[in-house]
This record gives sequence, C-alpha cells and structure tokens, in this order.
Amino acid sequence: MLKIKRIYDPVEKDDGIRILVDRLWPRGVRKDKVDVWLKDIAPSDELRTWFNHDPNKWEEFKKKYFEELSKNPKLDILLQLIKKGENVTLLYTSKSPYNNAVALKEFLDKIFKAS
Repeated sequence: MLKIKRIYDPVEKDDGIRILVDRLWPRGVRKDKVDVWLKDIAPSDELRTWFNHDPNKWEEFKKKYFEELSKNPKLDILLQLIKKGENVTLLYTSKSPYNNAVALKEFLDKIFKAS
C-alpha cells in the first residue's frame, strides 16, 4: 500500500518504509523518523520555486513535475521499494495540500494502474 503523510505526523506501525520525498531536510526532524531520503525525486529547484504551493499553478506544476519524473533515474529506486509489496509512506514537509508528495503519489498510482 502506498500512502502519503506529513513528516510531523506521528509514526504509525503501518507506515512501512518511510520515504522523505522533499529536497530539503525538514527542521527539527531526527534521522530515525525516515528510512530513506530520496531528495533527488523532488521537483527541481526551479520548478519548486516557480510553483511555490500556488493552487492556481497546481495543474501546470503536476504536468511539469511528471515530465521531470519520467526522465528521473531515481524513480527506479522508488519503484523497486514499492514493488517489494510492503507498505510505503511518502513523507513531505509542506502544510499545503498542493505539494510534491501528492503529485508524486498520483504519478505512481497511474504507473501501477497501467501495469
């Protein structure tokens, strides 16, 4: 099962592999709250800065981020972790519901639905 949650939310038993998908390490978070940090799966600095969690740019952000993901060699690492069949939780820092983890989960759901 693939899910997303804010890194500041409590760790739960069913989180499984906890993967931080933000480019920057979150303030005040200990390393033991994360199993894997895939900072290179996050949007490019240029895209992240342009988007700035603006809901009006959400659809365009997803389109551009999906293009980046489709060319990102680090995607294979994430896909392998998910294919192991364990629970996987994508962790993010943002308070906004318009964030890269939400978009990444949508992208991954499409991949697994197609296969």
